[in-house]
Amino acid sequence: MAGGLAALLDDVAALAKLAAASVDDVGAAAGRAGTKAAGVVVDDAAVTPRYVQGFDPSRELNVIRRIAVGSLRNKLLFILPAAMLLSQFLPWLLTPILMVGGTYLCFEGAEKLWEKLGHGHHDETKPVAADDSDTDHEATMVAGAIRTDFILSAEIMVIALNEVTDEPFVSRALILALVAVGITALVYGAVGLIVKMDDIGLHLAKRSSAVAQRVGRGLVIAMPVFLNVLATVGVVAMLWVGGHILLVGVDDLGWHALYDLVHHAEEDIKHAVSTGGAALAWLLNTAVSALIGLVVGAIVATIWIQVQKRRGAAAH
Repeated sequence: MAGGLAALLDDVAALAKLAAASVDDVGAAAGRAGTKAAGVVVDDAAVTPRYVQGFDPSRELNVIRRIAVGSLRNKLLFILPAAMLLSQFLPWLLTPILMVGGTYLCFEGAEKLWEKLGHGHHDETKPVAADDSDTDHEATMVAGAIRTDFILSAEIMVIALNEVTDEPFVSRALILALVAVGITALVYGAVGLIVKMDDIGLHLAKRSSAVAQRVGRGLVIAMPVFLNVLATVGVVAMLWVGGHILLVGVDDLGWHALYDLVHHAEEDIKHAVSTGGAALAWLLNTAVSALIGLVVGAIVATIWIQVQKRRGAAAH
């Protein structure tokens, strides 16, 4: 009897270890998959603060919370099931879909760069101020943010899925769910902190401590600069990520020349530079990817602008 109980306990312990190992594997895979989508995450965090402009500070966190809930709903209820069905029955479509998303990122990056140069603006992500009691305006802004987030979230989830296509079905689903929850918490937690940082600065500036006052004034002065830098990083991230998706995608589809050229150049740098060669090789890949993203994005943006002009002319 005692021997049987001991054997049962050994089996339970073995199963517990196996389950723990599986959880660790899923967590590690989710971490790797989420890291691959880092560029899109940066853009998501850079875009969202624009949607709370014009609202009373007391309502900013509520707006962000509503956008975060909508983002999580996008990922878990719509994108995740579609991605799982795709990976199970039409896995060959992953690369073309990734490339379509990459092209969109290139377009968005080129368009925003065009805006920064003073040649236009993108109305969807630049809300105008409204009366604080205008709940319709708030609902409109939240809906617009969730629509934009859907595209970015889809790209994040497909990038993550592409990293774990060899995992079993259940593991893939768990990994994507972890990525969805983790990235949503990361992005909107960071956004909430960013948009409230100037309020924190104002609060510190009113403290009696001279150090707290200096820190508070520094935060108030620094936040506009930080938001501009974040927006610029978001643009670069879109061009880099989109270009890299296209670079790898054309290689996966059978056209190897460009990818091989970049890869061989990376290897040459690693062998030629003993210290820091890997970092320089990565910078080369990043620069080439960003350049590809800029060229492709500029072409698509030019076509889009011409289409819009012709539509406008036809309307008149």
